[in-house]
Amino acid sequence: MKDLKHLIFFEDLLQEANNKLVRQAKDEGKYAIGYTCYFMPEVLLDLPGCFSVRLRAPKCTSPDIATYYMSGRVCHYGRSLMERALEGGFNFLDAQMGTETCTVTCRFQEHLQPKHLKSVDDMNIIPNEKFFLEFTDVPFKNTENSYDHFRKQLRAHVLDPLAKNYGIDTSDEAILKAVEEHNEVCRLINEIGDYRKLDNPTITGYEFHVIQLVSLVCPKYLILPYLRETAEEMKTREPDAKWPFRCKVVLAGSENDDPDFTKLIEGCGAEVVCDRYCYGAVESRVPIEIKEGQDPLDAIARHYLQTSNCPRFMPQDEMRARKARLAKLAKDYKADGIIVASNKFCEYWSYERVVDTFILKRDFGIPVCSIEKEYINSASGQLRTRFQAFVESIEIKHIQEGK
Repeated sequence: MKDLKHLIFFEDLLQEANNKLVRQAKDEGKYAIGYTCYFMPEVLLDLPGCFSVRLRAPKCTSPDIATYYMSGRVCHYGRSLMERALEGGFNFLDAQMGTETCTVTCRFQEHLQPKHLKSVDDMNIIPNEKFFLEFTDVPFKNTENSYDHFRKQLRAHVLDPLAKNYGIDTSDEAILKAVEEHNEVCRLINEIGDYRKLDNPTITGYEFHVIQLVSLVCPKYLILPYLRETAEEMKTREPDAKWPFRCKVVLAGSENDDPDFTKLIEGCGAEVVCDRYCYGAVESRVPIEIKEGQDPLDAIARHYLQTSNCPRFMPQDEMRARKARLAKLAKDYKADGIIVASNKFCEYWSYERVVDTFILKRDFGIPVCSIEKEYINSASGQLRTRFQAFVESIEIKHIQEGK
């Protein structure tokens, strides 16, 4: 296929958190608000005057200093973020909006908390006197009490601090404007992603992964023109004469902000046609619907709790629904199998991955490849062997079924 016009530019934007578009927005006087989890509504961090940045630690392979502070028995993702913070990679942030969800990222964000004692002056990691950090408590269930609690939390720990510290307009009108911009991003990402449903997709999993990531880590108003142009370009993009892969897979699991991991899978012959993982588009690019007369903040609180497929929701009906959702995604995207990848020591996905591996095969007849990996692919040779074996097993299954 012909190269996408902006792909190299998008790849460059992913090389560091403080990328070209982030610096441009900062130069224009806007405030950079960091976050790590889907449960922190990015739309509320994209109010006029500020912009959201979902934190990543690209190319961090040795979080040695962070391990000293956080232990070697916690997720590599949280340690990598801490390492990048200690290196100064997040010094551009004006605030960090944390969520009481993943324990390890909570510990990382606690280290970012400004210190006010001389004995720990050297641990004021973000050199910004106005920098502040807030934690939002996120419910574990979808009930009316949960929605009410979450709405109050978002008001107290997101909107009010932004207004108090930086004079951000948090009115309903401002929220509606941010929702409109957010929904346009969702529409464009989904439009681009739908080309993966074709028999011979006109976009690879790697390309889509890069595009989805830049929509999370760049100011929306600056990345939107590039997304619009890419969506228009996709309308006339011709596929390869012969489909270059051997099978199609859904990639599910925990934090995955490394497009090279998707490229590794595709290099083994399996095209990644759907991304049901943290940082993926399946959840984060569902448009927010606000009914007539509904409080915008109430709609946002309900949206993020109702659309999440995070394994921290533990009721049996929620767990069963997640398996059925994965099976439906495999059907919708015409996938031959599912790869479930969790980061080592991930608190939630360590058990979710094991259950998925058993249930999806037993109840839905879908081949599953179960992978535990580090945040960055240091063991690419071993992973390649696993993926190649999985692709071959799918091909054997097709032969046995007479396909």
